[in-house]
Amino acid sequence: MGEAFYERVGQGHYVASEFTRGPWDAGAQHAGPPAALLGRAVEERPGAREDMRLARVTYEILRPVPIGALRVTTEVLRAGRGTEIVQAALVPEGADAPVMLARALRIRAAAEPVPAVVPGPRVPPPGELGETPFFPVPWDVGYHTAMETRFAEGAFTETGPGTCWMRMRVPLVAGDAPRPLDRVLVAADSGNGVSNVLDFGKFVFVNPDLTVHLHRHPVGEWVCVEARTSVDAAGIGVADSVLHDEKGPIGRGVQSLFVTPR
Repeated sequence: MGEAFYERVGQGHYVASEFTRGPWDAGAQHAGPPAALLGRAVEERPGAREDMRLARVTYEILRPVPIGALRVTTEVLRAGRGTEIVQAALVPEGADAPVMLARALRIRAAAEPVPAVVPGPRVPPPGELGETPFFPVPWDVGYHTAMETRFAEGAFTETGPGTCWMRMRVPLVAGDAPRPLDRVLVAADSGNGVSNVLDFGKFVFVNPDLTVHLHRHPVGEWVCVEARTSVDAAGIGVADSVLHDEKGPIGRGVQSLFVTPR
C-alpha cells in the first residue's frame, strides 16, 4: 500500500490503508477519510455537471467503517436546473449493506459574479503556530499520523473549545493529488475531538452523523476547524464547527454526539 488513505483497485473499488485508522478501534477507520472518499465520488460520478458545486453534504455513519476493501456507489435522487441531490454509499466488499451514506446537495454556480459576503473574523494562520501532537493513540500509524495539526486555541489533550489547523500529509487516493473538497471533508469530522469537553479516558463521545455546509471551496493546503461542543445530561451532544482556510471562513460542520461512560 502506498502513502495514501486509499488505493483505487477498480472503478468504484478501493482498499483502505492504515492511515485511515481511527483512535478507538484498530480495525475501524476515522470517519474523515471515508467522508472525503464519498464526497469525491459525488463529484467524479459519470455525467456529473461541471457547473455545479457541493454546497451541503450529510453523512449517516451506520456502523464502524472497516479497514479493508470497499466499494462506492452513487445515485442521483433529484436533478434540477439549479440544484441536484446525489446519494453515495460505502459498502465493504462482500457485504450487501452500506456502512456509511452521504446525501449531497449541489448548486449551480452563478454564470456572472454576485456580491460576496464573508461573515466572521479570520483565525491566526498556521504559519504562526507550532505543530500540536494528538492525544495518546495505542498504535503507531493511523489518521493521527496522516494529518498535521496546529492549534490556535486549545489542544487535543485539553477540554473545551478548540481551533485547529489541519493538513493532509498523504493524498486521499494513491496517485491523485489532494483536491479542495478532499481537504475539507477529511478534516471536518474532527470537530468533536478538537473541542472535547469530557475526559477521553472516562467517556465515549462518538458522532453517528456529520453535516458540512460550504459557501466556498478552500484554497491552499490547510483547513481550520474552529469547534465548540455541548453535551446534555441525557448523553446527547453536538459539536459545531466553523471551517476556514487561510483566506477566511468557508462553511460549517455539525456532528450529533452519543455520549456514554466507558
